[in-house]
Amino acid sequence: MTAGQRLRHSDCITQGIRVKVRSYYVPSHSSPSLSQFFFAYDVSISNESDKTVQVRSRHWIITNGQGRVEEVKGPGVVGEQPILRPGESFEYTSACPLQTSYGTMEGSYETAVFDRDDGNLNAAAAVRSVLSPPPSINVKIGRFALNAVREQSSLAECEV
Repeated sequence: MTAGQRLRHSDCITQGIRVKVRSYYVPSHSSPSLSQFFFAYDVSISNESDKTVQVRSRHWIITNGQGRVEEVKGPGVVGEQPILRPGESFEYTSACPLQTSYGTMEGSYETAVFDRDDGNLNAAAAVRSVLSPPPSINVKIGRFALNAVREQSSLAECEV
């Protein structure tokens, strides 16, 4: 399957943390004649575990249709480091420009895991935990397509 034929959705679970992603082409922000293609993607991070977690950082691997790879790393997601108690979710939308009409994205989130939550965990307490960091896991973001040519509606399998 070529990059242009890959599915625009992914749904992966890593140790009880589910990450769903859906990408779509944004023609109003694209200029194909100038090789400028703009894609947006919706992300949902759901805590299906019995522990409280915090998304600390992200790592995206973006590959365009010519095989050029770009990595994006940074703290949190969209300026936040959300804390998710069991059953909670966090959703956001972001975007990615490419110089080709198709490509792929995949990656991971570094997520701190708190063994117990006495109900008092808040952002300030989470920041203090940097002095004595809790264990963390890398939560997989499954590969999905960025495709300006045609829609695919099935879910991609999580490649582990």
